[in-house]
Amino acid sequence: MTIEDVEAVAHEVRLHLGDAPVQLPEPVAALARVVAANRKGHATIGALTPSPWLFPGGQPGRPISTTQLTQRLNQLGIRPNQARSTALFQLATEIPAAILARTLGIHTDVAVAWQRLSAGDWATYAAEVSQRPIRTDQRH
Repeated sequence: MTIEDVEAVAHEVRLHLGDAPVQLPEPVAALARVVAANRKGHATIGALTPSPWLFPGGQPGRPISTTQLTQRLNQLGIRPNQARSTALFQLATEIPAAILARTLGIHTDVAVAWQRLSAGDWATYAAEVSQRPIRTDQRH
């Protein structure tokens, strides 16, 4: 993730992770502003040009490793693996496995397993949708 992926305008902070930017809620927006303004890492010390990475690593032109970032977050009491699992299981309860798999780039069987573990059952979703009455006021 580069510094260009964080867009801070007025009272909003947007994170560009794909086609559409995600607006960050407070206090995450405030944290993103601080991180973007105070990037630190071995690659930034004595560099002729600022590092483009939001989390600069130990080598110029490279971001921090996943392991190193996880260790730093753990020292702050933030458990990214637990938060990631929680977010994925929440998604699995809210959207069908096929959409979850396509969105996250995972195999459909993995998405189905997550849904079963999170008690989200989408097995009857298509049948239920097909049985809904067609509203005449809907526009296509």
